[in-house]
Amino acid sequence: MSVKKDKNNSIKTIQCRLVADDNTLRHLWELMAEKNTPLANEILQNLPKHDDFKTWVENSRVPNTVIEELCDLLKKQEPFTGQPGRFYTSATTLVKYIYKSWLALNKRLQRKIKGKEKWLEMLKSDAELEQESSSSSETIRTKATEILASLAAQKTNNTNQKSKSLKKKSKQEQTVKFPNIKSSVLFDAYHQAEDSLTKCAVVHLLKNNCQVNHLEEDEEKYTQQRRKKEIEIERLKEQLKSRVPKGRDLIGEKWLGTLEQAVNSFPENENEAKSWQANLLRKTKSVPFPVAYETNEDMKWSINDEGRIFVSFNGLGKLKFEVYCDKRHLHLFRLFIEDQEIKHQGRNQHSSSLFLLRSARISWSEKPGKGKPWNLNRLHLFCSIDTRMLTAEGTQQVIEEKVADVKNKLAKAKQKEIELGELNSKQQANVKRKESTLARINTPFPRPHKPLYQGKSHILVSVRFGLEKPATIAVFDAANNKVLIYRTTKQLLGGNYNLLNSQRQQKQRLSHQRHKAQKRFAPNNYGESELGQYVDRLLSKEIVAIAKTYSAGSIVVPKLSDIREIIQSEVQAKAEKKIPGFIEGQKKYAKDYLKSLHSWSYGRLIKNIKIQAAKAGIVVETGQQPTRASPQEQAKDLALFSYQCRIA
Repeated sequence: MSVKKDKNNSIKTIQCRLVADDNTLRHLWELMAEKNTPLANEILQNLPKHDDFKTWVENSRVPNTVIEELCDLLKKQEPFTGQPGRFYTSATTLVKYIYKSWLALNKRLQRKIKGKEKWLEMLKSDAELEQESSSSSETIRTKATEILASLAAQKTNNTNQKSKSLKKKSKQEQTVKFPNIKSSVLFDAYHQAEDSLTKCAVVHLLKNNCQVNHLEEDEEKYTQQRRKKEIEIERLKEQLKSRVPKGRDLIGEKWLGTLEQAVNSFPENENEAKSWQANLLRKTKSVPFPVAYETNEDMKWSINDEGRIFVSFNGLGKLKFEVYCDKRHLHLFRLFIEDQEIKHQGRNQHSSSLFLLRSARISWSEKPGKGKPWNLNRLHLFCSIDTRMLTAEGTQQVIEEKVADVKNKLAKAKQKEIELGELNSKQQANVKRKESTLARINTPFPRPHKPLYQGKSHILVSVRFGLEKPATIAVFDAANNKVLIYRTTKQLLGGNYNLLNSQRQQKQRLSHQRHKAQKRFAPNNYGESELGQYVDRLLSKEIVAIAKTYSAGSIVVPKLSDIREIIQSEVQAKAEKKIPGFIEGQKKYAKDYLKSLHSWSYGRLIKNIKIQAAKAGIVVETGQQPTRASPQEQAKDLALFSYQCRIA
């Protein structure tokens, strides 16, 4: 089991509204909607036409130089000319990000298809398994039972060996049970097997939910099982074809074209009809792509006699925008001004790499109604800040990290110079910038002192995820091998526990409405309130508060990739307890149970925990959560094994 630590999650995003006169807003809208977004769309449309596109998809990487060269070519053509340099850079950065995300999803989809195709090759009926192994069904079942017993014994031995390192002085043995065998372990056993009998026994286990089936196989169910897997592969391949990024259609050109096509002609087949339906029901963005300012010195901050804050951007001339922000964030925007003034007054003795502001993004948000788009939609500025820069101690941490990073890069540049004889002009300019940063980085901006959080490395707060109880925590003292406290979801939320039930009822209601809309072929984009997000914040704040109370060195959360198996194992355990010995009844119970209790957004909860932990200076670790045991035992084991992996 691997444990991943997230040490630097201190980046936080704050936002404000930008207000300006009609001409200023109109000019910016026209730049973003009529020039910048069409440019990004054009790059996105041209990339799949490149001769090497298939190679890029196979390698899961599009060369940055190709995107930059394509932008350089297009920016000389109408209607893309006349944009600020930052806008062109933003368009290329946006396309890089879109394709990086798309290729990652594409790779995952290809991996899924490959895995399902391999399983389809392995999947055989009992009669075929008998023929392949030259053995009877009873012999295959006996071998399958032996394999299960061997894997269970191996897992128990590994667990006991790990537990010996954390025995109490009283030598009380710590044991953890793993009654279930994962399908991934069986797949590994299949590929390692050398004889056909073992392979056939493993296939028998895999197609019977990792159990030995002593009943005669139902041929109809086997055919359905195989056909189901074939349909899954077909659907995934269809998704793979239609997932090339297409950009934003601000004027609804694609929607109008599909509508005209649907009115004037008949679909050739069912797939084309579904495609038309999807295009007509899909809700497209009516606002342009955001523009990113990745360099904090591209923004100029000012304040007038009345204390109002203004910001202007390089490349937009004299255009100024007034900042309307939340009162709790006002002091942060004032710090932006102070950092800028101190650097200017100090005649560049300070490094901009120590600015509180790291980067920003101009973005329009959609508002329903009629009117000019620059008056109807609202303009926002999203600012990324490093929360460590708010204190002198945190700033010193950043300085140490940056100094080490810059020295490492300069050493690499020096090595490259020795190998090549001479660096090119671009590389020399980069070295000069690094040396300049190194000379000024030890002059920090004035910040208040606040002692850094000092947690005890042997105290861990583990967060167990589940379907019925989204979060159960255990505060584990690894030095004494004991749990200090457990807390359930109800205890963590306290008087706000009723919000959890309200959120679940809301999801069920929206799911039902969405289902009815789909049956009527009507739009079904039912948005949800932010109640779930609010509950996540309450949970994460309480988890971090408990961690601080017990001086925990880290918070351990499960890997997101394991969530599906965790949920399925929880439901399966409930089904087995409710209807023992009746597999069909268990499947029906599990299906009905999942319908009645919708899954939680665990990724969102982890994100909130990381945000709150970063504020407190607590490390967040990622570990593997056991799939079978009580919620408290799972939380304890998550902490135990995370600590063991750390010291291994």
